Amino acid sequence: MISLSKRIFVFTTFLFLSGLANAQGQKMEEGFDYRILQAPQPVEVKGKVEVIEFFWYGCPHCYDFEPDLSAWVKRQPKDVVFRRVPVAFRDDFLPHSQLFYALEAMGKGEAMNEKVMYAMHKENKRLMTETEIADWVASQGIDKNTFLATYRSFAVVSKARAAKQLTEAYRIEGVPTIVMQGKYVTSPSIAGSKAKAIAVMDYLEEKIRKDKYKQ
Repeated sequence: MISLSKRIFVFTTFLFLSGLANAQGQKMEEGFDYRILQAPQPVEVKGKVEVIEFFWYGCPHCYDFEPDLSAWVKRQPKDVVFRRVPVAFRDDFLPHSQLFYALEAMGKGEAMNEKVMYAMHKENKRLMTETEIADWVASQGIDKNTFLATYRSFAVVSKARAAKQLTEAYRIEGVPTIVMQGKYVTSPSIAGSKAKAIAVMDYLEEKIRKDKYKQ
């Protein structure tokens, strides 16, 4: 006889797999599940599937989407190039963009991005000023002076400004937003849910391959 706990496990696993198959089997429609930019932007690497997430550390929807997106990125083959672009819809959000690029320059972006989001969304830390950011980074075991030198560097400030220009070029109006191959745009809000957005990304990935990575 199968125990109740085992039956519950089998049933919930079935529901999860059924939901996943259903999402992946749905028809993807341009204009509903994804959009095509009128002015496509050039990709950085030719012969690859380029995927960009436009995000903001302070966005609750970005924080909510992060586990699903990270899981998607981890299962991608080598022809998929993924990168994040921080969005600053207001000038007072630029410190967050600098924080992102400073951590990236120090080789700590992958390890720290989730921690930054957790601090902001679960520990109510605003991290809006250089002092707040530097103190928090130091509390994570990173040398404060080294971080500040990187944070204030010409390279990091330039990247933060370039990210703002890229956001404008792509006409990003909300986050998180996923852009693939410089022209296909989707998001949980466009697709209707996180699961559907991931399914749309899978669909677009295959479409880009079939089109031989053309823009």
